[in-house]
Amino acid sequence: MTFCICLFIVIMQFLWRYIDELVGKGLSIDLIAELFFHAALSLLPLALPLSILLAALMTFGDLGEHVELTALKSSGISLTTIMKPIAILMVFVAIGAFFFMNNALPKSQVKMWTLLFSMRQTSPTLDIPEGTVYSQIPGYNIYVKHKDKERDMLYNMLIYDVSNGMMYPRIVAADSGRLSMTEDKRHLVLTLYKGSWYEEMKGGGGVSGMSGELYRRESFHDKEILIPYDANFTRMDDETMKSQYVGKDISELRQSIDSMRLKVDSAASLIVSKMRSQPICGVPTQRVIYKDGKPTYEKVKEVKLDKPVDINKLIKELPVSDQQQIVNQALMRTTSAMQDYQFQGYSVNDDNYIIRRHQIELMKKFTLSLACLIFFFIGAPLGAIIRKGGLGMPIVVSVILFIIYYIIDNMGYKLARDGRWEVWQGMWLSSAVLLPLGIFLTKKAVNDSAVFNPDAWLNFLRRFTGLHQTRKLEAKEVIINEVVADEAVAQITALKDACQQFLDKYPGRQQYMDYWQQGYDKTAIKALSEQVDRVVDYLSNSRDQMILNKAMDFPVIRQLLTYCPVGNKTIGTVFAALFPIGLPAWLVGLRHQKNLKRDISLTIKTCDQLVAILNGEYNREMEYN
Repeated sequence: MTFCICLFIVIMQFLWRYIDELVGKGLSIDLIAELFFHAALSLLPLALPLSILLAALMTFGDLGEHVELTALKSSGISLTTIMKPIAILMVFVAIGAFFFMNNALPKSQVKMWTLLFSMRQTSPTLDIPEGTVYSQIPGYNIYVKHKDKERDMLYNMLIYDVSNGMMYPRIVAADSGRLSMTEDKRHLVLTLYKGSWYEEMKGGGGVSGMSGELYRRESFHDKEILIPYDANFTRMDDETMKSQYVGKDISELRQSIDSMRLKVDSAASLIVSKMRSQPICGVPTQRVIYKDGKPTYEKVKEVKLDKPVDINKLIKELPVSDQQQIVNQALMRTTSAMQDYQFQGYSVNDDNYIIRRHQIELMKKFTLSLACLIFFFIGAPLGAIIRKGGLGMPIVVSVILFIIYYIIDNMGYKLARDGRWEVWQGMWLSSAVLLPLGIFLTKKAVNDSAVFNPDAWLNFLRRFTGLHQTRKLEAKEVIINEVVADEAVAQITALKDACQQFLDKYPGRQQYMDYWQQGYDKTAIKALSEQVDRVVDYLSNSRDQMILNKAMDFPVIRQLLTYCPVGNKTIGTVFAALFPIGLPAWLVGLRHQKNLKRDISLTIKTCDQLVAILNGEYNREMEYN
């Protein structure tokens, strides 16, 4: 089901891309159906990985949503055992995708591109609009003011014929006319009524003593014009596309790459030999010796001078005109040689581009199979983690992941195509990025990690940003350890004393240097937080709803980095010296320390209220003290 949905989406994308080249040409239904059939096969490498990702997400998400995964795990079946049969199926799908890419896809691409190019060259059906210049007929521009569809007549026509060139146009104006086509659909017959004809003609060449340009003008009652216009569909030969990289299998691609590399190497060697054989300052570096009628190149021995020659001095001794002539000749020779080598380099670059396209097509034979396996090992554990089936959340997650995959894959393809990266680096980039994600998700799903638990991420965000957290306690139906009032009072009193000691230790606001060199004692804060949690856990076993409500008033003592940003005094001094960083961090730290003291003070107040409740001395006025 997901494969059909994904294939339908990519086919609609294909239709949207080439709709302008298909509409209005009178193509038969069988031709359109044939084109879409081969387009569907050609687009299968794009739809198959997405469908596997979506199907895996929906399957395992539905199992998790209906607690079936939990039931299987409670029976002693691990997630890897659950995924094993489908993973084996995906291996067979990957093998089938490889053989499809190697054997079936080249033939489908040849058929698709042949049909598409043939349809592009097919002339559109004639539908001359009213009040607009129609230019779809090659060499003719036709204007019609009004049309009578019942009588098939055109009125107030103006025809601009440039089929013989823009220098010699023909202009025809007619009161009415009718347009028809010959039986073989290769010519248009334009029948005109009550009009005039104006035509520019070539120069008379002085005939009969006249010179200059000639023109012809006539008026007619009725006139027929035959216009060449082939409206038939002509299918191109498949052999043209078979020679391209899209129509070759692995063996043919490798053979083409080897032959083109040999061609490029020989061309590059020829260019290098020509460059080396060029004379230096007019002195040849090689000479040709014929042996048995065959030319061989021999390197010219260097001429040793008794003393170095100052070329600049020799040139300056010449007249100014000779100096300019030498410079101009050298510039002309250099420019000519540079253009010649650039032209030869363009030919080599074109061959290298074709080699890269063949290598890209060769790599695609293997990347699809690996992409199918990677997307399965992303979708299956991700579905087991998020535990949402159906077409809601899985579609959102699948689309996001596939967009990331498509962007990375397209970026790697363009880098490989343009020669900025090696071909194998660009084509395997998306797999190299997504494979670690699949391994990570599989590991997290097997270990039942809460990597996508919203509460876990929210708690992390709160700890990172310093946001407040609230406690939630509910009355338990079954209580094993009852709350003893004396024990509860002892624990609450000990907590209050610990909080008061902390506030006494840090009575005021820390100064700038004290903050960076000392900060607050993280060990004491952690111990205080754990002590509050123990008191809350003990009170959660109470049957008194007032005690439970009051226990929820205990703030969560957070463990923030800003309480003591640096544990080393020397490093803290360095950070303190960096005022652009240290000053804003100090201001943020002061705010967090102030909030910590407020939470500890609230803890002391809650302790007093809980002791009053346990001793039966609580009243509402204590809330406002």
